[in-house]
Amino acid sequence: MTAGAPPYGSAILEHFRRPRNQRRLERPSAAHEAYNPLCGDRVRLELEIDGLVVRAAAFTANACAICTAAASILTERLTGATLEDAAGVRDAEMLAALGGEGAVPPARVTCALLPLQALRAALAAWRTQA
Repeated sequence: MTAGAPPYGSAILEHFRRPRNQRRLERPSAAHEAYNPLCGDRVRLELEIDGLVVRAAAFTANACAICTAAASILTERLTGATLEDAAGVRDAEMLAALGGEGAVPPARVTCALLPLQALRAALAAWRTQA
């Protein structure tokens, strides 16, 4: 990083400054709140599932810029996705969406993947009750 350069890439800054889908769903079909005890990030991901499709995805967070941006990007990715596609989101895809290699410092990868952890837990809980 050069002197005077912003600490984060444009994707992270854009989604942190103007997060998409940052709200509560009226009647989520699945939800999970994930917490990172190391930094204090907390993110709740909510899904409205109709059949085998995610009709809406939203989040609330008390989290750093990286985690907030990741949740925003993830909810955009999930809206309209099949459950199979939603369950198939990989860590590498999430990191790439945040700006690719080097956009997220190694010590902050856990922050970037916390929304994905919430997604996986929400889907697992939904499957057990469906």
